[in-house]
Amino acid sequence: SEAKSGRTELIFLIRFRHCCLLRNQRCILAYLYDRLLRIRALRWEYGSVLPNTIQFHMSAEEVEWFNQYKKSLATYMRSVGGEEGLDLTQDIKPPKSLYIEVRCLRDYGEFEIDDGTTVLLKKNSQHFLPRWKCEQLIRQGVLEHIL
Repeated sequence: SEAKSGRTELIFLIRFRHCCLLRNQRCILAYLYDRLLRIRALRWEYGSVLPNTIQFHMSAEEVEWFNQYKKSLATYMRSVGGEEGLDLTQDIKPPKSLYIEVRCLRDYGEFEIDDGTTVLLKKNSQHFLPRWKCEQLIRQGVLEHIL
C-alpha cells in the first residue's frame, strides 16, 4: 500500500522479494519432481514391494503416489500381451543369452521353473537358470549373476 501511495523505493524491494519467492518455488518443484522420478525408478528396480529401509524415508504422499503408480503400471501390463499380460519389468536390459549362471546369496527355498522343475536355492549354491525367471531375484539380492 505504501508503494502504491508514492514510495517508489519500495517497488524494487517488492520485485526482489517476488523474484526470490518464484526462484524458491522453482527449486522446490524441481526437487519434488526429481524425487518422483526416483520413486518411479524404484518400482522398476525393486518390484511392487519396497524394502522397509527405503519406505521409511518416504513421506505418506510419496508412498501413496508409489502405490497409485504401481496399480496403474499393473493395469497397463495386464491390458497388453493377451491373457496373462506382459511383464515389462522382466528384461530391463536386452539379454545376451536365455540362460545364465547364478549363485545364491542366501537361503530362499524351492524355486519352480516353467517346465515344472524345482530348484532348491541354498546359500552359495550355483545354478543355470532362465534369465527372465531369475532376474527379479537378482534385483532383490537373493541371486547373483556369475559372469
